[in-house]
Amino acid sequence: QVRLVESGGGLVQAGGSLRLSCAAAGRRSNTYDMAWFRQAPGNEREFVAAISWTAENTDYADSVEGRFTISRDDPKNTMFLQMNSLKAEDTAVYYCAADDTYRAYLPTISDEYGYWGQGTQVTVSS
Repeated sequence: QVRLVESGGGLVQAGGSLRLSCAAAGRRSNTYDMAWFRQAPGNEREFVAAISWTAENTDYADSVEGRFTISRDDPKNTMFLQMNSLKAEDTAVYYCAADDTYRAYLPTISDEYGYWGQGTQVTVSS
């Protein structure tokens, strides 16, 4: 079992940057695929980015490709999301997710992640 805690959200102007962190407590995070999802008011939760437990594979939603970078620091049990060139449409609650089910692919669907953080608010003003 692992407990996830996000931090780093806040208010930023369009074009600015934020770095989100996800700290994992409990079992070491280096056996988990990890991901970021987001949910804006009135919308369903959507995939943002994922990173495999080996850190060799990453995947991004088309809407953030080239602007966001996912990474992990396993000795520190922490995952990051560097968000650059932020847009108003990036405004949402961002959630960290993890799962230790072995798969031959990197999951990008929320139902495939068993552990979730409480979320951190990101607001981008235009």
